Amino acid sequence: MDDILDLEAARRVLAAQPFSVLLGARLVDFGDGAAVLELDAREDLYQHFGFLHGGVLGFAADNALAFAAGTAVGAGLITTGLAIDFLRPADGAVLRAEARILRAGRTRVVGRCDLLTVAADGTRRLCAVAQGAVAVSGPRGRRETADR
Repeated sequence: MDDILDLEAARRVLAAQPFSVLLGARLVDFGDGAAVLELDAREDLYQHFGFLHGGVLGFAADNALAFAAGTAVGAGLITTGLAIDFLRPADGAVLRAEARILRAGRTRVVGRCDLLTVAADGTRRLCAVAQGAVAVSGPRGRRETADR
């Protein structure tokens, strides 16, 4: 895609990822350097202590950061690095990954993602934070055209 994605186009990209479909991930917000990805906590996604597995949190952070980067530079992105700090067990009904871009360069985008659990009553708890880097590896969006 040669242009910046909109929410519906981004949702189609997510739906084309078999692993995202397997986890039941959904893109609930997308635009202006930010993206929010959610998935329902299910027993088959828990680790042995009964909390969401750290790999599920890593997936959510990775994808939310990549989609946030897509709002700034368009499609054709690949994650090059991800660091995550687990702050408390992820034990809510919904996992919510809220990513925002810190800097979008011509070849690399860096962002931060807050991972929260949302309880059935709507209570939100921060359970992890992540920082990631995304490389621009394919077709560029409006940003490249504007930079020339």
